[in-house]
Amino acid sequence: MALTANETAVLAALRQEQAPLGAYALLRRLSRPGFNAPAQVYRALDRLVARGLVHRLESLNAYVTCAEPGGCKHGLRVLAICDCCGKVSEFVDDSLSQNLSHWQQRHAFAPGQAAIEVHGQCANCLQQADSTP
Repeated sequence: MALTANETAVLAALRQEQAPLGAYALLRRLSRPGFNAPAQVYRALDRLVARGLVHRLESLNAYVTCAEPGGCKHGLRVLAICDCCGKVSEFVDDSLSQNLSHWQQRHAFAPGQAAIEVHGQCANCLQQADSTP
């Protein structure tokens, strides 16, 4: 199914950013005639998340695009969030997925989306901190 004009605009705005954006920050960037209500942004974000093209960062109440070009195909992903610059790196670890799957079976639990958010400092920010006298 093709993306709507609003979904395309929201996705493009997120792709241009180096850091996560909240819905209201997106609305400020995209405000134009016919696209000026928070509900429009939230609907577009909900559909993009459902398609795996965008991830919601629960701890920041913000959104980033998926690192996979065609959208997320993984059940469990890890999102490493730099608390200094805001950069988000996404990765998948098969052993984490297997461990979650075994736990699900033992506890008869069926998760929806699964993401682990890890806060810290990226390599670039660590290097800058180390080089500062």
